[in-house]
Amino acid sequence: MNRLASATSPYLLQHAENPVDWWPWSEEAFAEAKRRDVPVLISVGYAACHWCHVMAHESFEDPAVGRLLNDNFVSIKVDREERPDVDAVYMTATQAMTGQGGWPMTVLAAPDGTPFFCGTYFPRANFVRLLESVTTAWRDQREAVLQQGAAVVEAIGGAQALGGPTAPLTAELLDAAADQLAREYDSVNGGFGGAPKFPPHMNLLFQLRHYQRTGSVRTLEIVRHTAEAMARGGIYDQLAGGFARYSVDGHWTVPHFEKMLYDNALLLRVYTQLWRLTGDRMAERIAAETAGFLLDDLGTAAGGLASALDADTEGVEGATYAWTPDQLVEALGTDDGQWAADLFAVTPAGSFEHGTSVLRLARDIDDVDPEVAARWRRVRGALRAVRDLRPQPARDDKVVAAWNGLAVTALVEYATLTGDAVTAGAARDIAGVLAERHIVDGRLRRVSRDGKVGEPAGVLEDYGAVAEAFCAVHQLTGEGRWLTLAGELLDVALAHFATGSGGFYDTADDAERLITRPADPTDNATPSGLSALVAALVAYSALTGEPRYREVAETALATIAPIVARHARFTGYAATTGEALLSGPYEVAIVTTDPVGDPLLLAARRHAPPGAVVVAGAPDQPGVPLLADRPLLDEGSTAYVCRGFVCDRPVRTVEDLLAQLG
Repeated sequence: MNRLASATSPYLLQHAENPVDWWPWSEEAFAEAKRRDVPVLISVGYAACHWCHVMAHESFEDPAVGRLLNDNFVSIKVDREERPDVDAVYMTATQAMTGQGGWPMTVLAAPDGTPFFCGTYFPRANFVRLLESVTTAWRDQREAVLQQGAAVVEAIGGAQALGGPTAPLTAELLDAAADQLAREYDSVNGGFGGAPKFPPHMNLLFQLRHYQRTGSVRTLEIVRHTAEAMARGGIYDQLAGGFARYSVDGHWTVPHFEKMLYDNALLLRVYTQLWRLTGDRMAERIAAETAGFLLDDLGTAAGGLASALDADTEGVEGATYAWTPDQLVEALGTDDGQWAADLFAVTPAGSFEHGTSVLRLARDIDDVDPEVAARWRRVRGALRAVRDLRPQPARDDKVVAAWNGLAVTALVEYATLTGDAVTAGAARDIAGVLAERHIVDGRLRRVSRDGKVGEPAGVLEDYGAVAEAFCAVHQLTGEGRWLTLAGELLDVALAHFATGSGGFYDTADDAERLITRPADPTDNATPSGLSALVAALVAYSALTGEPRYREVAETALATIAPIVARHARFTGYAATTGEALLSGPYEVAIVTTDPVGDPLLLAARRHAPPGAVVVAGAPDQPGVPLLADRPLLDEGSTAYVCRGFVCDRPVRTVEDLLAQLG
């Protein structure tokens, strides 16, 4: 009996009709394995994963494979996005056993969950041989199998060891991290490393703040070049906006077509901040289009943002997005079709598969004559309309707390810079979904779908990203409830996730017990739980004037500081917060009767130093500590600027405010 039909996860629902007797992750599944005295297959993936679909079609939809699994195993299907704790534990085991990881992740374990064999994607023939070999070994060599499992658990326990060396996250360490990124920078194509090439959003955020502190022209050029290369490449959807997960090559041409919420949220911040600091028109356009993609393509009817768009369309990767020159002419006519082929680098040979091309922007369109820009907009709109008639990729519409938190922070940053009321309202609405649906009895839940909250408990990244988002909405709206909610989440995190030695586990002390308790401080596709939490702690401390939260953040950063200078590419979000702490961060209160368009407020937001918090409103507004005991001077708008809890004299002109902001 397949037990996935009632799941909230779109990934699990994709497997609900398999001939495999799937179980969701549960104590009952392991109890059943113990009762039957059979090993467990743990298959981990996510809805937008291309190779997960391939393995499903080849193996899990095959009745013969289903019989083999049903007769000899208890099979458990896990959505890594719902259960990042389960994924983290078994990914560590997979990497320890094979030297690499990825999805689909295929784990064979004893009935107590101890893994004894790990891998990723297996073609059908290899998978069948594996299952047959494990069945034989479980029957005839049980003791050796269990010994191997015990060795794996011991190894991954060491990998998750806590309490290592600590050091303050100093300017020297952050300078060393920036230098390392400069050495690893691809000066030809932008970004870091080779194929596959991922958008380095967290490192770019760090570098932008590093540039603000140091004025390093080299650092800014790395960000500008990388941002432009990605925006002009095939990894960026030239018709609808939004970035794909990664490029399969080293020059951003052919993407792996899935689009993830977290990537686009973090990249929205990058392009918004690049525009804010430089006035770059390309960055302005990409920020606007990415914000639009988040709201238009990932918005859900029940509120909140969906997790991802699939890489495949009806089983074919990229089918929605690729074009030939003839298809452009058919859609646009001869003149515009040939013009578009030249502009988007669509050739008869093709850049993708079967003579098709992924659209790239071969020429600049942000600083061109108005008539050229108008033609580009017209052609782009016509191609989008034609593409919309094609089959579309599936959407994973579950709402993940952490990723929606990242999106809220990004949308707030964009809205405060542009004054866009629609984006501001959307950010507040998404925050409302997190507050009203995902907080249950004072604790965060990880996911919801169709307006119904799921059972998986929030992990550390959820608490950090959502608390940081609430701090951002507090600054946007001047409403005290958001700051209160942020503080409540942070207090839960401090009470239930702390290691006792300055760091943090990724799961709560009262969460489900796994074979190890994960605690990974390094950033991966998203900020680590520790990085997300310290960002929220620093913002909350600056907004409330409560230094103990800053002290916790500094101690937590000290646990990862030794890694920052050696492995900068995996500590970008922590380094970003480190730059905020070096800056102060600044605490700016604009006391005004116009908390939307006051010139002091607009100047503060545009020229804010790294990590600064900015709040505007009437004096002594309830729930807004930065406005307490700060009157209007001479009945006019007044700016109060503090840095690390030490304040300058209040000022009333933009010129004086900018002088204080440095």
